[in-house]
Amino acid sequence: MSVDVKICGLKDRRAVAAAVAGGARFVGFVFFPRSPRFVSIETAAALAREVPATVWRVGLVVDADDALLDAVAASGAANMLQLHGGESPERVAAVRERTGLPVIKAVAIGEAADVTAADRYAPVADRLLLDARPPAGADRPGGNRITFDWRLVRDHAWRQPWLLAGGLDADNLADAVAASGARAVDVSSGVEASEGVKSVNRIRAFLAAAALL
Repeated sequence: MSVDVKICGLKDRRAVAAAVAGGARFVGFVFFPRSPRFVSIETAAALAREVPATVWRVGLVVDADDALLDAVAASGAANMLQLHGGESPERVAAVRERTGLPVIKAVAIGEAADVTAADRYAPVADRLLLDARPPAGADRPGGNRITFDWRLVRDHAWRQPWLLAGGLDADNLADAVAASGARAVDVSSGVEASEGVKSVNRIRAFLAAAALL
């Protein structure tokens, strides 16, 4: 497919198998306890053994301490990290050096100034993930089923690869890609039957829609 897809928040073998079989370029495991998509490192490591080497295994953490990072890196559950908290550029660089793993830095987008501010991560992150700014009072930084104005990111001179995230599903994917110019996307809530519970059929539908772009 011409648009790479990351299926995030996977917790069971059927969902992982559907993501891999459908052509996902990345699969994501969430190590943030407040998320309904949280999975233990041990479970993620077992699921990761069923993911081929051609697919990135992404471990999502939020303002993680070194102990958690070390445990994730040692487990084999992930060969890429996604930092989805308020990590500074200095912390991103330190995590990358400590673990030896490539890093995706998630950046919240709500207005044009957020797009410009994302550039400070260019020297230290391997990829960016452009997600919708969470609503006031949200207890987690992503997976909130909301979108942002995709046109904000289209004409920016990005200096590294990036993924579009935030409220995507099979129905709005084509519009999101057309408006943003994204060549990679991330989906979690948009392929769920209920919060935190992935739907194999929705995973398949999303990947099928991406294959047409």
